[in-house]
Amino acid sequence: MLSIEKLKEIIEHTDNIVFFGGAGVSTESGIPDFRSANGLYNESTKSAYSPEEILSRSFFTEHTDKFYEFYKTKMVYINSKPNNAHIALAKLEEMGKLKAVITQNIDGLHQLAGSKTVLELHGSVLRNYCMKCHKYFDLSFVLESSQVPKCDICSGIVKPDVVLYQEALDTDVLEDATQYISKADVLIVGGTSLSVYPASGLVSYYKGKKLVLINKSQTPYDGKANLILHDSIGEVLNKVIPKQNC
Repeated sequence: MLSIEKLKEIIEHTDNIVFFGGAGVSTESGIPDFRSANGLYNESTKSAYSPEEILSRSFFTEHTDKFYEFYKTKMVYINSKPNNAHIALAKLEEMGKLKAVITQNIDGLHQLAGSKTVLELHGSVLRNYCMKCHKYFDLSFVLESSQVPKCDICSGIVKPDVVLYQEALDTDVLEDATQYISKADVLIVGGTSLSVYPASGLVSYYKGKKLVLINKSQTPYDGKANLILHDSIGEVLNKVIPKQNC
């Protein structure tokens, strides 16, 4: 409880918070993470290919049909709803305390909860584009396609606006994330193992003295953190938001 009270105090006296989150933020919404014991990468599969192989650009190019078979069943969760973490962060932004959410997730739940300034490092399943003419398509178009989704204008293959392995992160999004983190008074990092680069390297741009880590397991940055809570991120954030403002 001392850590919860300390985080409450930090939030109460700060109006320049940035949140950086990973898959653990959405696990409480029923979306599996990747690397935990119950994560996607450790799930038994009948496929001859590993999830990492399937989620690569080369696999998408060479086996587009197999990519979509996996993608539609393992990467898209249309019935998932924002959890306490998403809702608390949206409330912090509404209160004028949170300046940005930087997320490695692709589910769009931060925006669904009401967050406005969301930097999606790995893109979003909600956006899809024709690889030829760049026409935009929503998620329902992809899910309703019986085979590989094709553009209704030029018949080009429609690709999710999701960063696959072998693809670079959007440099503009990275630059914005770097700016927000470097200027933050408080950086709250939650639901991420901080083991995947280049996203995890963003934490090194924070030069302040209020680095807060909320994660059920240890991270490489635990030794540099000013406050660590090894707990459910949804429960923690729900407790530190003033109830009268919820």
